[in-house]
Amino acid sequence: MLVTNDDELGEVRDAALVIEDGVVVAVERAGAQGDERIDAGGRCVIPGFVDSHTHLVFAGDRSEEFAARMAGAPYGAGGIRVTTEATRAASDDELMRLTRARREEARRAGITHLEIKSGYGLDVETERRLCEVAGQFTDDVTFLGAHVVPAEYEGCADDYVELVCGEMLAACAPRSRWIDVFCEEGAFDADQSAAVLHAGAIAGLGLRVHGNQLGDGPGVQLAVEMGAASVDHCTYLSDADIEALAGSDTVATFLPATDFSTRQPYPDARRAIDAGVEVAIATNCNPGSSYTTSMAFCIALAVRDMRMTAQEALRAATLGGARALRRDDVGHLAPGARADAVILDAPSYTHLVYRPGVPLVAQTITG
Repeated sequence: MLVTNDDELGEVRDAALVIEDGVVVAVERAGAQGDERIDAGGRCVIPGFVDSHTHLVFAGDRSEEFAARMAGAPYGAGGIRVTTEATRAASDDELMRLTRARREEARRAGITHLEIKSGYGLDVETERRLCEVAGQFTDDVTFLGAHVVPAEYEGCADDYVELVCGEMLAACAPRSRWIDVFCEEGAFDADQSAAVLHAGAIAGLGLRVHGNQLGDGPGVQLAVEMGAASVDHCTYLSDADIEALAGSDTVATFLPATDFSTRQPYPDARRAIDAGVEVAIATNCNPGSSYTTSMAFCIALAVRDMRMTAQEALRAATLGGARALRRDDVGHLAPGARADAVILDAPSYTHLVYRPGVPLVAQTITG
C-alpha cells in the first residue's frame, strides 16, 4: 500500500513511486522501471513524517524532574530555566553534537522534515547561537526568545519582552523563518505575546504560538487574530476557540506526548476535526515535557486518547505538519513533492496504532 495524501489519504495498492532528482514525478502501477529500484516487498509506504514543533537544541538532563512528576509533582513552565542554565554553558560544538544525534534519532523514526525552535538561551548571544545550530538541520528555524522570563528578569517581564522584540530579535531574525511565543500563565500574557508577534511580523517572520496548554487562555484567539500559521498544544479549547480555528487558516497542532508526560488531559481532537479545524500532530521533543522523537508513539496516543482515526492521525503527522509550516513540498507523495518517504515493516499504516511501541520504520528515504 502506498499513501500519497493526494485526495484525502490517497491509498494506492500495487503502486510504484517514480522519483527523479529527489522529487516525485509519478505514481504508476507496480513494475515501473527505472535506473534504480527499491522493492518495498508489499509493505506500506507513507510520506515522511513532518514534525512541526520541536526543541532539539539544548543541553542538560531533566530526568529527575520527570520522575518527580510521575510521582505526583505538578507540571509548570519553570523547569525551562533549568535547561537554560545548561544550554548557556554548552559550547557550539557540544550543542551541534547533541542536536545531530537527536536529528538522526528522529530520522530513524521516520521524521524526514522538522521545525526546530530556540528558546533555551533567553539571552541575545545564546539565542543567536541556538538559531545558528538549528539552521544546520532545517530551513524551518523558529526564534522562541519568548519561551519564559529568565531568572535575571524575574519581576520585570515587560523589560524582557522589550529585549526580545529589540536586540534579541535583530540577532535571530536573519537566522529564522518563524517567531513563537509561549502565551500561558507563568510565561507571557496576551499583551506581551501580541507585542512579540507584532515585532516578529515587522521583521518578516511567520507567526507561531504556544497556547492553551495549562488551561483556558488567550493563545488560540491571539493566534487566529494575528494570522499565525499554527497554535500548538490546544489542550483546552472553548467553543469560541473551535469556532475561531475552523474559520481561519491557523492549524491546531496537538502534542499528545506532552500530555502523556505531564499527566495533563488530552485535547478533544474529535470535536475540533468535526468542526472543520485543520489539525497537525507533532512530537514537541524537548528535555522537560516530551523527550521523544517517536511520531508513531504520538499517532498511537492520538488514536487511543484523542479519538482520532488512524487515517486522521497519519494525515495530521504528515500533511497536517506541512500545513502548520505552510509548505507544499513535504507531507505528501504526489507529483511535485519532495521524495521523502517511509517504508513501514507492516502491510498497513494502521499497524502504527495496532502495534504500539514496536519500531516499524524499516527505511527512511529523504529526497
